[in-house]
Amino acid sequence: MRRALLAITGLAAGTTALVVLKGAPEAGPVAQELPVTRPPVVPSGTAPGRTAAPTPASAAPAGVTATPKPRPTATRTPGSRTGTSARPTSAPRTTAAPPKSTTRTVTGSVVSNEYGNVQVQITLSGTRIVDVVALELPQETAQSDRRSEEVDGRYGGTAGQVVRKQSADLDTVSGATVTSTSYRQSLQAALDRAR
Repeated sequence: MRRALLAITGLAAGTTALVVLKGAPEAGPVAQELPVTRPPVVPSGTAPGRTAAPTPASAAPAGVTATPKPRPTATRTPGSRTGTSARPTSAPRTTAAPPKSTTRTVTGSVVSNEYGNVQVQITLSGTRIVDVVALELPQETAQSDRRSEEVDGRYGGTAGQVVRKQSADLDTVSGATVTSTSYRQSLQAALDRAR
């Protein structure tokens, strides 16, 4: 009876250890390095001075095999020498920094002309211009406001000439030569800063 109980206990402990080690991430190398400890098997009646272990009152009735409850395993904490071979699992460490965003915004210089100031800001993805915004355009008079709208409509945004041509080599907007020239100068300054 005692041998059967020890065999069942050993089988349950081995099965529990396999389940714990198989379920843990990256447990393979750890399981190979750690020795498995088994309780000593002592045949009944052979050791002098030993008596048989008393049968617990909650023993299973005859003909029914009792399954022992697995013992909870202790986890080893850093710096302690007690505990079992199970190690607490942690998330894998990453050494690489998260990728940096390659989108950046560069602002050109303010260019003054007889109608007002012009300042352009570009957005780059890597080295490619993906958007252009006019931060300042002449709006002193209705005529300068209209010309500024024409220049901004032709050059700016994600589908304007600047994004299509990827440079400050733009066609001059007819009737808005001064504003077009100032726009190209601020744009070129932004492109120079982006390099």
